Amino acid sequence: MGGPVDKVGTIAAGSQSLPRAAGSRKAAPVTTPPDYRARSAARLAAVQALYQHEMGGDAVPKLLTEFHHHRLGQEIEGAEYLAADEAFFDDVVSGVTARRDELDGLISTALAKGWTLARLDRPMRALLRAAIYELVARADVPAATVIDEYVDVAHAFHDEKDAKFVNGLLDTVARQVRA
Repeated sequence: MGGPVDKVGTIAAGSQSLPRAAGSRKAAPVTTPPDYRARSAARLAAVQALYQHEMGGDAVPKLLTEFHHHRLGQEIEGAEYLAADEAFFDDVVSGVTARRDELDGLISTALAKGWTLARLDRPMRALLRAAIYELVARADVPAATVIDEYVDVAHAFHDEKDAKFVNGLLDTVARQVRA
């Protein structure tokens, strides 16, 4: 399938003949699946942004703008970052900040007896909030995908033991919110 792709992931009608919807003169849009690498990059960036938000208290619009202009898909200190799905990044960051109390409650109930949210380091809290936001609010993303993706993100910041902790906690929450 050729043709330019617009920002919502549909192939724009151009010189290509696309199937027509019944009774329609216009070509039916052909949706493409999300770019999974761009979503993976968005998840990693969202965890970084949420960590930065917790550290400095930057307002969400300012934080989103900073990441759009200076981080997503940019070269930083010689490392080139993958282009991220900006709409997905924005949804995760905005959604987590808007629903933080709800997400923290879900994390707290999934922690082992005697553990509190405050006992987790800030990067871990940011990661768990982002992942659980997706489990709660992004029914379009399978739970297994959310868990796998955030276990991968955990490997960027933590050791194997912590990545297994992320896997177990997210599995517990997924069973609760996606049942």
